[in-house]
Amino acid sequence: MKKKNYVVIPERELGVHEECGVIGIKSSTKKELARDIYYGLFALQHRGQESAGIAVSYDEGKIAYYKNMGLVSEVFHEEELELLPVTDTAIGHVRYSTSNSSNVINAQPVVFYGKFGRMSLAYNGSIINADVLKNNMIQRGHIFQSSTDAEVICALINDCIKDNVEEGILTASRMLHGAFAFVVIIGGKMIAVRDNHGLKPLVMGERNGEIIFASESCALDALDATIIRDVEAGEMIIIDENMQISSRCIASACMGPCIFEYVYLARSDSTIDGVSVYDSRFECGKKLAELYKIDADIVSGVPDSAVVAAFGYAAASGLHYVDALSKNRYIGRTFIQPDQSMRENSVKIKLNAFRSNIKGKRLVLIDDSIVRGTTSKKIVSLLRHCGAKEVHMIIASPPVKEPCYFGVDMDTKEQLIANNRTEEEIRDIIGADSLHFIPLDLLVSSCGGHKYCTGCFDGNYSVDLKEKN
Repeated sequence: MKKKNYVVIPERELGVHEECGVIGIKSSTKKELARDIYYGLFALQHRGQESAGIAVSYDEGKIAYYKNMGLVSEVFHEEELELLPVTDTAIGHVRYSTSNSSNVINAQPVVFYGKFGRMSLAYNGSIINADVLKNNMIQRGHIFQSSTDAEVICALINDCIKDNVEEGILTASRMLHGAFAFVVIIGGKMIAVRDNHGLKPLVMGERNGEIIFASESCALDALDATIIRDVEAGEMIIIDENMQISSRCIASACMGPCIFEYVYLARSDSTIDGVSVYDSRFECGKKLAELYKIDADIVSGVPDSAVVAAFGYAAASGLHYVDALSKNRYIGRTFIQPDQSMRENSVKIKLNAFRSNIKGKRLVLIDDSIVRGTTSKKIVSLLRHCGAKEVHMIIASPPVKEPCYFGVDMDTKEQLIANNRTEEEIRDIIGADSLHFIPLDLLVSSCGGHKYCTGCFDGNYSVDLKEKN
């Protein structure tokens, strides 16, 4: 029987944290905002593909919502959208699964009844003191249904509310340690919050007088909205019933956003904190070409997030760019699958190689990162099987040597191929002819030279890990 040419992309082993996408719209008039949220979630689908949900506020404080397991297009059809009332306030969420929480009860937005009536929250991040906060509230009689940090945040907000909601959210946010960006609706108000390190992205936009918050600017583009600005680190923005905008400081900003957004997580057409993701990846590729001059015939990138870096490498090196790998666009990122058996079942449908482009060629292959190495090993094997004469891998990020505690699935050192291994040892494991990584200082400069959380590369985290549970 003829051997098949395709391969899985188990890009991350799963940990227990989440990487999600949120969106919220506040309008001066009632309309079918659920439909706009739906389109915005499509643009954020890359941030989470296990579940999706939408919540809308109506009739002076009621909240209607629908959420379920699956892609946005699988969860929402015309009938679900028509069930959600016309509204002037709506939020949405996409989520990927974690190893212990692949269940609809963990889907967002979270909707609950609190001291000031119905509230709903959509959240992205990882609260490192969530267990401490949760256990303290359980001891005082609180009951939890899900295993998510989002429910902990909701309970904490309700616990902190005294005279008004804004003060409750402000007080609760100051008790949260870690990475978070969330939007809340209560009554006719919408409130957006970003942690004081800005670890998770959150941008504010405008469309015909409407205010829109989203995890990435690509969602604003999908709705024909324009960027106003990013929500500042440590900022809470309130849009009241009359569309009046006010801002409060939850904590002094100590900017240190996650650099992995630029490496892998964000869409290339997004802009985060004033930095174009496309430009940063292209610049990485150019720097890699200047640093590593490989005697090769062609250059290519692993789709999707490494393709732009490969364009930069081709432009600076003079090597001809070709497509070496074809990605099935309808599968989704396999690292969101909740267990190893499901990831292995995706082996035969995720990638294939363009034989005619690579046969007999010496190939420089650019990838965004190497975390566990299983992905790279499978790709190198596939390319050789399909005729590549040589495969030289160049990585547009440094070796991942430390766990991430803030929402990217790299939970333990033991999972990481670069833990206690040299580049040559990694090269030998994945089977490449050569292997090179971009130095951290060049990655940072490619991303605008700002201060970033680079803990997964060098152990320098934005958040003090003493605050961890």
